[in-house]
Amino acid sequence: MATFIVETHYVPELQDKRLAARPLHLQNLDVMRERHQLVNAGPLADGSGAFLIYTVGSRRELDRLLEADPYPKDAVQVSAVREWKPNFEF
Repeated sequence: MATFIVETHYVPELQDKRLAARPLHLQNLDVMRERHQLVNAGPLADGSGAFLIYTVGSRRELDRLLEADPYPKDAVQVSAVREWKPNFEF
């Protein structure tokens, strides 16, 4: 398994569009947590975006999960994806 940290950026002008999709996004996060694909996620304190930590079999699997997220891709943009080697097991 590989662990990835994903950083997203919220486009301020499209906040209403993002918020309209938020309930479905949160349901999707719950499903991924139940499947042990998502370790944790949450918005940044300044409201500019979020960090998500995934544990998946491959980068390809992560890309599929990101593509399936209900958030509109123009309103929530992936800023960075980095593989992470945590010191402690989740």
